[in-house]
Amino acid sequence: MNIQNAQQQVDDWIKNHGVRYFNELTNMAQLTEEVGEVARIIARRYGEQSEKESDKGKDLGEELADVLFVVLCLANQTGVNLQESFEKKLDIKTKRDHNRHHNNEKLK
Repeated sequence: MNIQNAQQQVDDWIKNHGVRYFNELTNMAQLTEEVGEVARIIARRYGEQSEKESDKGKDLGEELADVLFVVLCLANQTGVNLQESFEKKLDIKTKRDHNRHHNNEKLK
């Protein structure tokens, strides 16, 4: 599946199950909440904080998918072609960062 297809799948889901998109500010708040849930798992599972028993069953992939879903919603409702934007960003990062990362002693 490519990003353009994912945007269409989210749009179809919203039309068939979600009634309508939440407004952009609500979705931004939801995105922040979902990123916080990802951060909590990462901090406790891979960071130095101990993982609470109640967090051990949390699925990182599911939480990342929640973030992706809301990002796709925001792209759809603001008219952003995320496939095109991602490809452009990847090209920019490739040109800008290739040598910088290869020459970074911290990454060796």
